[in-house]
Formats: sequence, structure tokens, C-alpha cells
Amino acid sequence: MGGDMKNILLCGYHWTGCKALDLLLGQGFNVFVYTHDNPSHVNSLKDYCVSKSVPYSLDRIRKANLPFKPDLICSIYYRYLIEQDVISAVNGKIFNLHPSLLPKYRGCSSLTWALINGETEVGYTYHYINENFDEGNIVIQQQIPVEGWDTQLTLYHRVMFEAMRDFQQVVKLVMEGVPGTRQSSADNSYYKRGCPYDGKIDDSWPIEKIDRFIRAMVYPPLPYATYRGKEVRTLQEYLAIKSGTR
Repeated sequence: MGGDMKNILLCGYHWTGCKALDLLLGQGFNVFVYTHDNPSHVNSLKDYCVSKSVPYSLDRIRKANLPFKPDLICSIYYRYLIEQDVISAVNGKIFNLHPSLLPKYRGCSSLTWALINGETEVGYTYHYINENFDEGNIVIQQQIPVEGWDTQLTLYHRVMFEAMRDFQQVVKLVMEGVPGTRQSSADNSYYKRGCPYDGKIDDSWPIEKIDRFIRAMVYPPLPYATYRGKEVRTLQEYLAIKSGTR
């Protein structure tokens, strides 16, 4: 990476943000973190920064509050859109990890929607951040099969665990100014923030979709799917409610 210590900004959250911090510190970078407050079931990057004596901020990243001139910015599960003046401040050396095979499933709840829609493959994409949401050039992309037993919980952790294996390689490539590959204009899709179908099972769906939807809602302690006002954790519970035996 060169002789001088590099200044890195990590915009992160959840356990993947914690892992990214570990990997950056392990490479000897000077790191400042932007993160969020978190509920108890989400691994706290804020607390991890305290334990590692790494400076952090809960404020949204803006050019006016940058602690130094960054050589690189990494976005790992960060929940704010990063503005153009910040992108310009780092000369475009800024990337994001997105849990889908871009350009498919841009936006939010990518893996949840992919499971509901019956995708047989999902994956992750490391891409440059530009002025458009999830549209920057692809640095690394990897496919991962969806298993018949997957829930939202298992699929998320499987994808993100594999994604973090590539994190250091992506840091290296972006530092070197590798341009990446332009995203295809075909097969693009976007999903907005919010629980799919308000978490409610629709009787008109095929039974296969109902099964996938139930599994796609499994991410404790978030709410499970509901049917006729009752919580549904498995397909068998749905069938019991429908038949009147529960």
C-alpha cells in the first residue's frame, strides 16, 4: 500500500462493520468510523470502537465533519446515502458492499425480496459509490446459491460471511484505482425500505411463495409473518390457522 500510513474512513454498522474495522486495523491503517446507535440484537460497532480505542461519530458523514483527508472510504452496511461532496473529497476512492448481484435488487431488503421471489442464486457486490444509488462500477461480485431451508437470517449471514472474505482484496483494488466494471442496464430492479407486503400472507399466493415468504420473515427479534392476525413461523403453522386447527 506504500510507505505512509493511509487514512481510512469506515462507514459501518452491524457485525460486518465490526469485522471490517478489525481487518483495517490489522493492515495498520489509521481509521475513523461513522456508525449508528443500535438495538441490543445488533452487534455494536460503536462499542467495538470504544474497546479498540478507535475514534468514531454517530453523526452522518459530511464533508464538513471529516476528521482528515481520507485516502479511502469504505461503506459496510451504512444506512445513510453518502453525498457527492464526500465522494469528491476522496477522489472517487469509495466503495460499498451490497447484498445482491447488482444491478438486480438495488435498494433495501435485497435478500429478503430475492428469497420471496424464488431466486435460486443471490450474492454480493462490492461497487464504487457514485451520485446514483447502487449504480457504481462493480469491483467484485460473487454468486451464492439459495438453499431450500434458508430463512432470511441464514441467507443474510451466509452471504455476508462470504462477502467479508473479499473485503481486503477490495480495499487493495480500490486503493490502486482499478476502475471496475460498468453495471449492465438489463435486469435491474429496485426495492424501497420497508417490510415486504407489511409482513402479511396473501391467500392468493401459490403455496410455494407462502412458504418462501414465511422463511423470508424469519430474522428474530424482528416480527414474523402474520396470517389472519396471528404470528406464523412455519408453513405448518399457516396451514393449521387456515384449516382452523390453531
